[in-house]
Amino acid sequence: MSAPALFDVAIAGLGAMGSAVALSLARRGLTVAGFDRGTPPHEDGSSHGATRIIREAYFEHPAYVPLVQQAYALWSALERESGTALLQPTGGLMIGRPDSALIEGTLRSAALHRLPHEVLGPAAVRERHPAMRLAPDMIAVWEPRAGILQPEACLRVQLHLAQRLGAQFGFDEPLLRWDADAAGVWLQTSRRELRARQLVLCAGAWTNGLLPGAVLPLQVERQSLHWFEPLEPEALAPARCPIHLWQFDGDRFFYGFPDLGEGAKAAFHHGGEITSADAVRRDVQPAEVEAVRAVMRRFLPAADGPLRRSQVCLYTNTPDGHFWIDRLEQQPAVIVVSACSGHGFKFAPAIGELVADRVQERPARIDTGLFCRR
Repeated sequence: MSAPALFDVAIAGLGAMGSAVALSLARRGLTVAGFDRGTPPHEDGSSHGATRIIREAYFEHPAYVPLVQQAYALWSALERESGTALLQPTGGLMIGRPDSALIEGTLRSAALHRLPHEVLGPAAVRERHPAMRLAPDMIAVWEPRAGILQPEACLRVQLHLAQRLGAQFGFDEPLLRWDADAAGVWLQTSRRELRARQLVLCAGAWTNGLLPGAVLPLQVERQSLHWFEPLEPEALAPARCPIHLWQFDGDRFFYGFPDLGEGAKAAFHHGGEITSADAVRRDVQPAEVEAVRAVMRRFLPAADGPLRRSQVCLYTNTPDGHFWIDRLEQQPAVIVVSACSGHGFKFAPAIGELVADRVQERPARIDTGLFCRR
């Protein structure tokens, strides 16, 4: 029997992060084998939904700003290289009370990194963006560079370019088990055995199942997404309606997009039921739709038309909501990537570069202390 094939790096999971890691490593001439339990882009994980927000004045922490600035440049480079439109600028509104985490964090990042922005009151927002109905005690922070990524197109481009550079992918081929020793990592997929010098786990909601001896404190959260037919189409067109993220009623968040032809998309950010990748409930109940409608009637009534469709997405959350990008202390040949807590897609090509640097033991080009957990 011949020995299993040996690769420089194996990647489990080929969603946003896995495909980006594969492309970054393939560009550097490393041999790459990637596996996914489906055929990406698919709807089972966290890298779908037709639209994703990209924003620069990052309220979660100012340390994300250099990473997202690198991502902007890399998405633009991928557009040029592939000839595929991936990012649509719309500008963005972060909306909440002045003392909310969303507003305070956005302004903190904008000030620290000297980002262009503008603070608007309810009347100014309504004049510029007629669909928006801010409460009297709310303000908005406008950031001009925010916009929309097309996640399925982004995945296709990253996977295609990586394959063109020699990366080998197994679709509908989940990683079943692995073991590490001094020589590297042995892997068993649903179809074959192979060896790799290093393993990168980008498995999202399936991560804990691949770490039976080193369970990380990750929690999978079910989120439902909804597309509504606008009652006022012109008010929800991209020219009048930017991407928007709201904090309301204390610590509740919801976000929305203009109508790009499939309806105005809206969803809550966090607050979903805790589940697992294999047990998640994929059907969307009428009560979930009505909960989003109730918020839209308050803040975005022009979008409160007939439901066009709903979909389920998974967040894989760390305890503090920040990313997890680090080697396993017990198995240093294994790097865990992208427990992104529901806000990671926009960073994918920059995280691909960051992980490739770690694989090659190169110094990080940005401060990664927020993401490295050892």
